Amino acid sequence: MFDASDPNRPLRDPGATSDRRAMNDRGATSDRGATRDRGATRDRGATILHADLDAFYASVEQRDDPRLRSRPVIVGAGVVLAASYEAKACGVRTAMGGTQARRLCPRAIVVSPRMSAYSEASKAVFKVFEETAPLVEGLSIDEAFLDVRGLGHISGSPLEIAIQLRKEIRRQVGLPITVGIARTKFLAKVASALAKPDGLLVIPPDGELALLHLLPVERLWGVGRVTAAKLHGRGITTVGQVAQLGERALVSMLGRASGRHLHALAHNQDLRPVQSRRRRRSIGAQRALGRRRRSHEELTTALIGLVERVARRLRTARRLCRTVVLRMRFEDFSRATRSHTMVEPTDQTFAILATATGLLMASRPMIERRGLTLIGIALANLADSRAVQLVLPFDRRRELDIAIDAVHERFGTAAITRGVLIGHDPGVWVPLLPD
Repeated sequence: MFDASDPNRPLRDPGATSDRRAMNDRGATSDRGATRDRGATRDRGATILHADLDAFYASVEQRDDPRLRSRPVIVGAGVVLAASYEAKACGVRTAMGGTQARRLCPRAIVVSPRMSAYSEASKAVFKVFEETAPLVEGLSIDEAFLDVRGLGHISGSPLEIAIQLRKEIRRQVGLPITVGIARTKFLAKVASALAKPDGLLVIPPDGELALLHLLPVERLWGVGRVTAAKLHGRGITTVGQVAQLGERALVSMLGRASGRHLHALAHNQDLRPVQSRRRRRSIGAQRALGRRRRSHEELTTALIGLVERVARRLRTARRLCRTVVLRMRFEDFSRATRSHTMVEPTDQTFAILATATGLLMASRPMIERRGLTLIGIALANLADSRAVQLVLPFDRRRELDIAIDAVHERFGTAAITRGVLIGHDPGVWVPLLPD
């Protein structure tokens, strides 16, 4: 148990100031520590909570080392894995190169990642989530949706539940967490983003569109740099302007899928329920490479390490995949994916690796032109391995995979490895939700 009497409250996120001002103008209920009885009568219908730990890795480091509290902290030397809000105030961002981050924030304290500590903290937080609500949908190790419908006579209003949730996570885990409350998952996530850091925001149903339509288009899920540039090019900068366009205009501008998606979100139309213990639709891993140009052989080695990792996770989860996706981020921070769907589902490392290296080879000219700073692999089109009939002839390589998995399980991943990976940094292991 951690003493929360002297909490390490991070600095305010300067980028959210204008959004938070709009929030206050439109009557959204915000709370930063004190229970407000008047809020209990205004959140009727807003029963979905989005709980998001603040600067998770950095907050764990500040929790465990009092000398780091209220100081700028960067987790990761070569590439920034996380930054405290004190470091973010200097312009440091996740995935930024370490040299650039230290230039922006010379006073920052750089610490090595401790993934086991983050994993344990995540488990403790999710235990509190599950004690709070019957339906918990984890999005990552540091955020989740909670559905608190029907708990009024047991735990109080959604606002009161959220206030108690934040107190319990402070008391039991010693970490700050931000909670957004709304009628839909989409708007609950928007609310938590507006309330950061270490805040709480309720968006009542009668104030949803008034608030949402004031926000920049980047707040809509699916609006990245490319889509934002298309919208800005037509003078569209707010969600309200997107809502005024109409679905047909958005489809003609962005394509059918994106147009319909953004039209729905601009009107807060999101019918997705909170789903507890939903299995992943894909299994993936990625590795930041830094700004230094890498040879094709180095990239292949990094890819092999990623494939070994995700293939083992695939078999542990008793699942098969048909589609292999190569994910890339380039020096200009743009991204690209390449994918291939196999004829038969598989969990064999050999088949997945052959497909992945083929995708990398096909992408080589683009990589040489643009420079690669991140490489990732994802396995999609998943199926339960116990529900798929194996095809003839049977491949004995699967038995080899199973034997190697058993060695790793008993003696660790370093006990046996491919020769090409010997002497190479396997990259930082990032804790994940169960597959």
